[in-house]
Amino acid sequence: MLKSIIIIYLIISVLVFIIYGTDKQKAKKQEYRISENTLIFLAFLGPIGALLGMQLFHHKTKKTKFRICIPIFLIIHIVIIGVVLWT
Repeated sequence: MLKSIIIIYLIISVLVFIIYGTDKQKAKKQEYRISENTLIFLAFLGPIGALLGMQLFHHKTKKTKFRICIPIFLIIHIVIIGVVLWT
């Protein structure tokens, strides 16, 4: 069960990372973009992928909402994982 949860979590993080990269490429080409609300929601689901996507693609790094929310989401995930593993 735990192995399945870890795999799903990693898949979500990878997908969020890819979506952040895709949105950055769309921004460079001035194409239709993914909304910021969608990106924030995805960051809540996979904060590791979002944080890595922000750093690697230099995407949304100047947006205060992203600089604050994504680390908070990551801390929430770490706390939840910690509670689940140690209870």
